[in-house]
Amino acid sequence: MTIFERLALKIENAGGRAFYVGGCVRDKALGCQNKDIDIEVHGISEEELEKILSEFGNIKFFGSSFGVYSISGINADISLPRSERKIGNGHRDFEVVVDPFIGIKEAARRRDFTINAIMEDILTGEIIDPFNGSSDMCTGIIKHVDDKTFVEDPLRVLRAAQFSARFNFKIAPETIELCKTIDLSALSSERIEIEMKKSLLKSKKPSLFFENLREMNQLGYWFKELEQLIGLEQNPKYHPEGDVWTHTMIVLDNAAKFRNEVSDTYSFMLFALMHDLGKIETTEIIDGKIHSYNHEVVGVEIAERLLERVCHEKKVKNYVLKSIPLHMRPSMLFESKSKVKKTNKLFDEAIEPKDLIYFSLCDKHVETSKEEELEKKEFLFERLRVYEETMEQPCITGKDLLELGFKSGVELGKMLELAHKLRLAGVSKEKALKQVLAVYGKKQ
Repeated sequence: MTIFERLALKIENAGGRAFYVGGCVRDKALGCQNKDIDIEVHGISEEELEKILSEFGNIKFFGSSFGVYSISGINADISLPRSERKIGNGHRDFEVVVDPFIGIKEAARRRDFTINAIMEDILTGEIIDPFNGSSDMCTGIIKHVDDKTFVEDPLRVLRAAQFSARFNFKIAPETIELCKTIDLSALSSERIEIEMKKSLLKSKKPSLFFENLREMNQLGYWFKELEQLIGLEQNPKYHPEGDVWTHTMIVLDNAAKFRNEVSDTYSFMLFALMHDLGKIETTEIIDGKIHSYNHEVVGVEIAERLLERVCHEKKVKNYVLKSIPLHMRPSMLFESKSKVKKTNKLFDEAIEPKDLIYFSLCDKHVETSKEEELEKKEFLFERLRVYEETMEQPCITGKDLLELGFKSGVELGKMLELAHKLRLAGVSKEKALKQVLAVYGKKQ
């Protein structure tokens, strides 16, 4: 008997009933992993529940005013049924009434979607499904439970889009229409990032998250830069797929295929999402042709504005902003079969050279053949191998120059800069030192 079954048995003996609820029931039915266990207890008082819980360990009252508890050493949230009433504009502005005797259907009514309103009796395995969530799971539908309770929490708009992307489900038309009426401005940027991050890291098609927000007319407040990509034309010679929005969504879904290959998955996905934002300000028609000259540079500032709004990790921001100016170069160097010196320079500038290569495979022409794609991959990874070998070779250090009599300062920095350039060009340490000394003179 599991610890949860023993707990449920104690609750039953006290006249109550314990259920698995929410995501753990949903994910079990969908065959997905879920480490977060939520248990809801009906039919006994708060005092009685606390007495039972204390027999299993130290109780953590992290949500005692909401009837939510945990036990030290047990990975589960245990709660009593409750109803909620909106009293403000924020995500957390609710008046909560704990009521162990509210009834199963009324307790489930506060849940966001039918697929999250399914309950499983811990002891018997009986499924309680008051809003037909099982049927919606079978047909792949995200549908809200209750009109009144749903609109009270604006985060549910993001959650609808996130669940749709993660499970590749359709959002019910009535839920889409309801989401259109909800103001997202009171949400915290941290909560926006949580839902976006789940979509980017857990979805086969993360584009669905943003496509859903677009359909709900909900891109504008938090993702206004992305909204500006809609209808932004591109040169059909290079982008027959359509506007910048369509291209970006294709690249984003391509990027999801390489999540297990790259060094920094979240940063990589945001890079894919934001790589062409510069086209917002640079796209113009010249001699009857659409151009976006310098968009890779201009895009840095635009991406920075978006990142400040929806991302809170300095390391992630740095990765994205350093990568955007480089995003076209791998393909350009491959097409021209550039010399090693140039590919070495590119990889030296990149935050994660391997990730940059994988991005270039995502940001491909829609008509690129598998043979061309393979050739590009082989060329770039071979050049990366050469770069890594180059960086393993002995090189001129500051210590070397100090021992020759040079002093610390600006000039020494310039000498090391020249030495590094020579290293990237494949010049040996011995020859590089001769060249550096030829430029800056010998010291005794």
